[in-house]
Amino acid sequence: MKKLNTTLIYVLSSISLVCCICLGLGILLAIPSFLIANKKLKEAEQQPEEYEIEDIKAMKNAKTFSLIALSINGLYFLYSIYGLATLDWDTFMLEFEEKMQQYQ
Repeated sequence: MKKLNTTLIYVLSSISLVCCICLGLGILLAIPSFLIANKKLKEAEQQPEEYEIEDIKAMKNAKTFSLIALSINGLYFLYSIYGLATLDWDTFMLEFEEKMQQYQ
């Protein structure tokens, strides 16, 4: 029996959720996480006799978690793009400088 290892998918998805606060750039980790989970599930569905049912269920849960991480990162990425597109650059730089002076 082959084993489906979900650790990589959970690690990538979890790190992507943490990185989503950086303009949604966690999407760079969420996409591979989802693609890996999807690929492994397709392999397991083509040859179900080689995998245990518990492993397939665990991989489905990991795929769901990666899809949620991908959705959150995607929405935050679009929000960040919208914010940067609609905000005047000079205003953004002034606010940035004010925040930097507050922390010094």
